[in-house]
Amino acid sequence: MATMHDVARLAQVSVSTVSYVLTGTRPISQATRNKVLAAMAELDYQPNAMARGLASRRSRILGLLMPMDERGLGATETAFVTGAAAAASAAGYHLVLSPVGGGDPGDLRRLASQRMLDGVVLMEVQLADERVTVLQEAGVPLVLIGRTGDASTLSYVDIDFDQTVREAVAHLVGLGHRQIVYVNHSAATLASGYGPALRTRDAFAAAMTGHGLDPVMIAAEDSAAGGRAALAAAFARAPELTAVLAMNESAIFGILGELSGRGLSVPDDVSVVSMVTSPQVAELATPALTAMTSPGSALGRIAIEALTRHLDDPGDHRHQQLLPCALEIRGSTAAPRRRQPMGADQ
Repeated sequence: MATMHDVARLAQVSVSTVSYVLTGTRPISQATRNKVLAAMAELDYQPNAMARGLASRRSRILGLLMPMDERGLGATETAFVTGAAAAASAAGYHLVLSPVGGGDPGDLRRLASQRMLDGVVLMEVQLADERVTVLQEAGVPLVLIGRTGDASTLSYVDIDFDQTVREAVAHLVGLGHRQIVYVNHSAATLASGYGPALRTRDAFAAAMTGHGLDPVMIAAEDSAAGGRAALAAAFARAPELTAVLAMNESAIFGILGELSGRGLSVPDDVSVVSMVTSPQVAELATPALTAMTSPGSALGRIAIEALTRHLDDPGDHRHQQLLPCALEIRGSTAAPRRRQPMGADQ
């Protein structure tokens, strides 16, 4: 295995010059840098990350803070992680996934005080997210995947929920649907201030009102049972519903099961659109789900790129960007057909 001395000998420079090229602690001419990098490539030299970190006072480790429950990560959440991990690796960093939520800021304070992470990307952001304050007080650079209530001074990348919901509703209205119900996350999630749940709630109301239609939203527990209960509640409030828009992957298969149990066909009787969904999840259903496909991989990549830019040049590099989900039409949406209204007991 090649050593730093081998690189220095081949490049005809001192060992300290090789170290300066690796750590960036002193300015090196571009010509000398190119000689050292060429020698490293020829020898397939792999620098010791720990030694390099000690010299530069940087760990080359980034944290992705993503609260998780016993369900773990689904395909849609995994896309955020893989996008972030690939970008971190390309920039010469390691990415560590940590399930730190807002429930216990003490855990995050301890993590931040250990100075193990050069910077952090926060996921599952609430409108009033205490994690942001803890990290700012500790001086840890951060980028959000999501937005707080006032994110004007923060770097973030997020889904454009207004455009995403507007396009989903327009798709259903364009097919002729007028009775559309939105199945959101749980009431507890809404009460906690979870940004996507609140922003889609408001965007759905605005989109439906813009079409002269009555917005009906149902909060659903994040489970198949929650989806079945939500659909029963939807029929109780809108017996003539012909379309369901859902942003709750854990509940979506319960919604489909409840429709089947009521003798209703998708999409002939009820159309279904799954929002902020990965193609892998959409293809699991029969028929495959029309979906507003999550740009999860791109969001993860952009967040890491924004963070590493800040670490390399700590000036004012706020990055603020919204990406909409993309409508992918599959087999779960069609024009509505007339049927008898269904009550809650059917």
